Amino acid sequence: MAWWKAWDLIETLKSELSAKFERLIITLMYTPYRYEAKELYDAMKGLGTREGVIIEILASRTKKELQEIMKAYEEDYWSSLEEDIQADTSGYLERILVCLLQGSRDDLCGFVDPGLALQDAQDLYAAGEKIRGTDEMKFISILCGRSATHLMRVFEDYEKIASKSIEDSIKSETHGSLEEAMLTVVKCTRNLHSYFAERLYYAMKGAGTHDGTLIRNIVSRSEIDLNLIKCRFKEMYGKTLSSTIMEDTSSDYKNALLNLVGSDP
Repeated sequence: MAWWKAWDLIETLKSELSAKFERLIITLMYTPYRYEAKELYDAMKGLGTREGVIIEILASRTKKELQEIMKAYEEDYWSSLEEDIQADTSGYLERILVCLLQGSRDDLCGFVDPGLALQDAQDLYAAGEKIRGTDEMKFISILCGRSATHLMRVFEDYEKIASKSIEDSIKSETHGSLEEAMLTVVKCTRNLHSYFAERLYYAMKGAGTHDGTLIRNIVSRSEIDLNLIKCRFKEMYGKTLSSTIMEDTSSDYKNALLNLVGSDP
């Protein structure tokens, strides 16, 4: 279907469907990269910025996926995603987001240089726990510039040196959106499926539902690794993703989500 015809259909659906169900169905009308480009655009337009959405997408996608998202963003909004992030954020948060957009964290080379990993761990310790204050750029350059396999070794060495996890050090050395961004990189490095399971769980935990987070993560992972995420969800929280959706949503919206999620593991 031509994109302009799909857009006409989207506008028609908006007038026929109700709130949450409408949002889900409209999401399904987009191609994956165009949808994620739209989520990023919406996170930055108007007053205020939804940093959590930007962090989630940039920290959890591969370099190839980010390149496709940037291409879709430029085609649909006639603007550079990198430049818009720079215009809408500032300080170290801007730097880590731009580094994630450009990064090489998903280098698939399985080789890890033990000496370099140890040096990175020592550099992280020297940039945080060892000094008064924090060298944020050292954290950013290592977290955003190393492969996942390399970072896993760095985290092991760091814990031996600092006698605490890299997560605990990030929590004590940073705060706010920068802390969230760094912790997200660590979570995605350790176990991407656990990260998405956690996002889905907290989207439905407590009063109210964060429907944007719920829809985005179910739809975007439905044809990639949702079955693995469902397994991790059950292991982490002792109940299935489907049963949690049934408890927290209703009507056509609930049924559509359950159809996307599929049978329980």
